[in-house]
Amino acid sequence: MNIDIMTGPNNWAEAAALARATENAGFSGLLFTETAQVPWMQIAIASQAAEQLFFTTGIAVAFPRSPMITATTAYEVVGNTGGRFRLGLGSQVKAHITRRYGVEFDHPAARLRDYVLAVKACFRAFNQTEKLAYEGEFYQLTLLPRDWSPRPHDHPMKVDISAVGPVMTRVAGEVADGVHVHPLHSMAYIENRLLPLLAEGAASAGRSPDEIDLMIPVFTVTGETAEEKARAASAARRQIGFYGTTPNYAFQFDELGFEGTTGRLREAMKAGDLEAMEAAITDEMLDTYAVVADWDDLADRLVDRYRDRATRIVLYSAAAGVRGDGGDGPAARTAGRWAEVARAVRAAS
Repeated sequence: MNIDIMTGPNNWAEAAALARATENAGFSGLLFTETAQVPWMQIAIASQAAEQLFFTTGIAVAFPRSPMITATTAYEVVGNTGGRFRLGLGSQVKAHITRRYGVEFDHPAARLRDYVLAVKACFRAFNQTEKLAYEGEFYQLTLLPRDWSPRPHDHPMKVDISAVGPVMTRVAGEVADGVHVHPLHSMAYIENRLLPLLAEGAASAGRSPDEIDLMIPVFTVTGETAEEKARAASAARRQIGFYGTTPNYAFQFDELGFEGTTGRLREAMKAGDLEAMEAAITDEMLDTYAVVADWDDLADRLVDRYRDRATRIVLYSAAAGVRGDGGDGPAARTAGRWAEVARAVRAAS
């Protein structure tokens, strides 16, 4: 089981510094999200700064880009990192796709299925194992002159997708190499919903579910002092609460006996009451959706919970702590603690 760090927007100097700190701390890799910034340039810079780290997009938004553009970019990243990259794609939500990116959002699960197959067809054409002749439901890619094709390489090309609901999860089981699990998850969700649905999708395509990797973001709550633990708990509660306002995620609470949580969170959000959102996430819920432990126990708790399921766990909020401050103050001590956790997880796995 690999242990990565999640990061979002950074300038290039920050991306390089984080990559060096992450590698020096003994982590396996960095996962780049696409929110206010595309991930590709950050990954290029980070890969030059840390020559052992593995990189993932979790996720890059699919629909605003043609499959050819995405495939060409990913193929270039894999080639230039010597195979230290796997492509993670997601559909995003309708409002962002139609109103921020200005493209269509019809039949997202079927469209993403077609998109993944089109990207994989591009990879095979880039490797010169077959002619590009993809004719799908939404995408048709049939032209790739030799002078317009990337330089071939023999590094593996993995395509993963994010999935929460049943239709998209079955699609992942059918066509993806891995799944980016939503940060708001319980182990009951993984065991009782995610894995059976992935198995259904895999069976429909004649695949084994064992071929599908799980990349799992993890909320962690830890600290040296009661004050530090309280701050970490507050941040985790607010992030869980933010995700929990999404109506489609209400089942994550309801099926575990936390009925009505989404409704309470939505009311608090509409009122701008962040304290009420935080208070809606009880201690029991925090233990369910986050890993809560002292520093000395955190690695064991992560391994116990995810070792038999995750290919990569991704620490949701460790980036700032791993950077440290270059001295011997509290930030540097926290960076050292994260390094202990990373090395212990990798050794135990």
